[in-house]
Amino acid sequence: MTLAELAAHLGCRIENATAADLSRSILRVNNLHDSGPGDLTFLTSPKFTPKVAGTRATAILADDALTAAPCPILRTPTPAGACAAAIALLTPVVVAVAPGIHPLASIDPTAELGADVAIGPFAVVGAGASIGAHTVLHPHASIGPQARIGQHCVIHAHVSVRDRVVVGNHVTLQDGAVVGSEGFGYATRPDGTHAKIPQVGIVVIEDDVEIGANSTVDRPATGETRVGAGTKIDNLVHVGHGVKIGKNVRLAGLVGIAGSSVLEDDVVLAGQVGVINHVRVGQGAQVASKSAVMSDLAGGQTYAGIPAIPIGQWRRWAVQYRKGTKGPL
Repeated sequence: MTLAELAAHLGCRIENATAADLSRSILRVNNLHDSGPGDLTFLTSPKFTPKVAGTRATAILADDALTAAPCPILRTPTPAGACAAAIALLTPVVVAVAPGIHPLASIDPTAELGADVAIGPFAVVGAGASIGAHTVLHPHASIGPQARIGQHCVIHAHVSVRDRVVVGNHVTLQDGAVVGSEGFGYATRPDGTHAKIPQVGIVVIEDDVEIGANSTVDRPATGETRVGAGTKIDNLVHVGHGVKIGKNVRLAGLVGIAGSSVLEDDVVLAGQVGVINHVRVGQGAQVASKSAVMSDLAGGQTYAGIPAIPIGQWRRWAVQYRKGTKGPL
């Protein structure tokens, strides 16, 4: 694809380009440091602006804040979004699972399959389950009895969607994710041993959710665990039983959310954040990495620390701690 064609696809205007530049081929997207001829690079954060001068890329995606570059500039107000679109345009499509049902797949006769599904070898679809149109099941994916998977979903290898789980449309479950595993619920007997509380609730994953590799979403004893539309969950995240996650939430790697907590819409939890049970995190709140949410947090603020407190207070405390002084936050 030529630079001119790519710019047209992305809706970018081109600056700092000659006629010869417009006809140059763009083969791939690459970062500022590693880019070379044929690469489209990108600037999505001003802190990397000093590196632009050294790039050898054929062109760069940037907003109007970038004043100069050693190559043509594709101007866009949203470089990150344009970069994602360019990657999709320039990356060859690899068909990992052929359309149709592989002869080594195991499909229960009572399961319902939508049009144009693709089911790979050793995938299992249980009794009474339903798979929506154009959904892809990679090898060794397991869909439990009476589970419902929507349309245009991608279920990667070794994913387990347990019985009665409901998955919406355009959902991606990365390798090894487990949805509907039994919640951690026990009652202590008088003699100190633990009786398992049956976990018979359901899990609901709404539309346009992505759940990362080896992440888990537990079912509760009663009621439901729910992940709201547009939410993106990184690898190695644990969502406990009965948790309610709102829309467009982002959870980074190694986040753990204990049972019955609520994350409202647009919450962001950075890596290794822990949330105790039965707390509510308000809409738009952000929590810095390695923090512990131990009580309700109001929306629209950024928090840090153990326990998590408003980040301005936490910074003042950190300064006092380094100086070895004491005083009110």
